[in-house]
Amino acid sequence: MYEYRRLLPLLAAQNETWAVDLLGFGFSDRLAGIKFNPHDIKTHLHCFWKELINRPIILVGASMGGAAAIDFALTYPEIVEKLVLIDSAGLTGGSPASKLMFPPLDYLATEFLRNRKIRQSISRTAYKNKQLATEDALHCGALHLEMPNWNKALIAFTKSGGYQPFKANQLEEIKQETLILWGDNDKILGTKDAHKFERAIPNATLTWIKDSGHVPHLEQPQATAKEILVVGC
Repeated sequence: MYEYRRLLPLLAAQNETWAVDLLGFGFSDRLAGIKFNPHDIKTHLHCFWKELINRPIILVGASMGGAAAIDFALTYPEIVEKLVLIDSAGLTGGSPASKLMFPPLDYLATEFLRNRKIRQSISRTAYKNKQLATEDALHCGALHLEMPNWNKALIAFTKSGGYQPFKANQLEEIKQETLILWGDNDKILGTKDAHKFERAIPNATLTWIKDSGHVPHLEQPQATAKEILVVGC
């Protein structure tokens, strides 16, 4: 939820707006016996929608959340009225690290991601304006690491293979109006995938968020909100 801390108030000022941590991520519970994979993430999100919203929605997903949003829209097209993808994953495969997820390498891999210097490097890479990679940004991006069983859930998700690349014929099935928002200086995913999504999704519109890296919803929240609110009109 903290990833949307600057965007959420701007959207909620004009629309009923919900933010939810995906199963196994953020501040969600990592309970024993739960499988942390794309299928269960989708099921959890559907139950959340059914319990608290239960009407058609504009679904917004950023980075890996974009892949989750695509998966949800393909499975429940009657629920997703419109789709917004922000610097979305979904065109490349699961992590190669899945092959290394066995003890003790699995634990070491998660501890590597927990390392402060590594997280600082990722944070700086995500922003075009490096001044926004502040101590506060680093703190907000690391709070979830204190959740019980954080590393176990990440290991389980990675071992599942994560989100596999969506094929062209799958993306063609997305009939909803789709807004693709992309930072013009994304150093995490690059910019080529923005054009690929635009070509593959029939009713897609690509809008570049200027002076932004991989996280325009954090770096340029006003410009990002403006585009999303136009979709909602």
